[in-house]
Amino acid sequence: MNQRLEKIWDWMAQESIALIMFEDCEERRDQSVRWLSGHPGDALLFISLDRKTLLVPWDLNLAKIYARADLIIPYSDFDRLPVKAIQGAAKKFGIPVGSKIEIPPVTPYPVFLNYVGELTDFDILCHERSAALKVKKFRAIKDGEEIKIYRKAAAITNELIELLEKNVRSGKIKTEADAAMLIELEARRRGCEGTGFETLAAGPDRSFGIHAFPPWTNAPFAGPGLSILDFGLKLGSYTTDVTLTFAREPDAKQEKLLTLVEKAYKLALSMTDNSIPTRIIAAAVDDFFAKAKKHMPHALGHGIGLEEHEFPAIRNRADNNWLLEPGMVFTLEPGLYDPLHGGCRLENDILMTETGPEVLTEAGIIRL
Repeated sequence: MNQRLEKIWDWMAQESIALIMFEDCEERRDQSVRWLSGHPGDALLFISLDRKTLLVPWDLNLAKIYARADLIIPYSDFDRLPVKAIQGAAKKFGIPVGSKIEIPPVTPYPVFLNYVGELTDFDILCHERSAALKVKKFRAIKDGEEIKIYRKAAAITNELIELLEKNVRSGKIKTEADAAMLIELEARRRGCEGTGFETLAAGPDRSFGIHAFPPWTNAPFAGPGLSILDFGLKLGSYTTDVTLTFAREPDAKQEKLLTLVEKAYKLALSMTDNSIPTRIIAAAVDDFFAKAKKHMPHALGHGIGLEEHEFPAIRNRADNNWLLEPGMVFTLEPGLYDPLHGGCRLENDILMTETGPEVLTEAGIIRL
């Protein structure tokens, strides 16, 4: 935690910011509170320029077990009001009058005005170029502790991939619900906290959507045609993210989709290396699909971590300036979708190492 906080303190010194508030609550979730303090959720975290931290949790019992902070004061001591918590933090840390105090950039404007009206002794900052954004960029590079968690989470994910294929082939999985509930049960049996996001299980009649709605039903799964299964396992608060496509008796047009997606995945992986702009990889996949007169309606991939979608961005967009670096964990997930013939996506989790990409998971297109 100290190495993570050091980066924030250095940035605060450069920006002359005396106090920063991070907020993780029902209205405005921010997993950076977990990343910086270890607390699993529902808390305010204050970081002062003089290298001190204050955690203000909803649940003091959980904080005593999981959190690491110089001070821990229950939210109830501040009448469960963030303005009073800021005032309390400023007093505890001796923040000088006129100092800059930064609140989260997602704070609604009326709430920001309330802070400004109540905290007249300070310069309240609420802007896009914020500590919250800086921390999210820091989170893109996983440290040794995080990578260790990912290797274990990926190993469990691979166990479930093998089990899912086995149960589909044996006929034990007949419906989308069968697949989704097996993942939930087996994940927890193996020590996971559950799934990192709601499982997407779409049988042949529903696989045409990028993200099926609803995410899963009791409809048939893995019957004739294309079925998509997108899931992630949460371990130590970090989530994996993989997608399998089950193909049973595909027709010629479905087989073309499968082949194109497999080739696109191999192309993307072959281009993946340190210092490579992620936009170049995504553009190459887009061009590959375009030559086949196909279009992928989503990004090629994304970073993963405490959330299912994190930095780095892996997409063909003008504002994407990310370069791959050692320590990044991200997905590659080319996909094609047809309203008549169904969809196909192949997604694996990749760790960038000093020597290149390491594929952590073993998802693929499973032909039945």
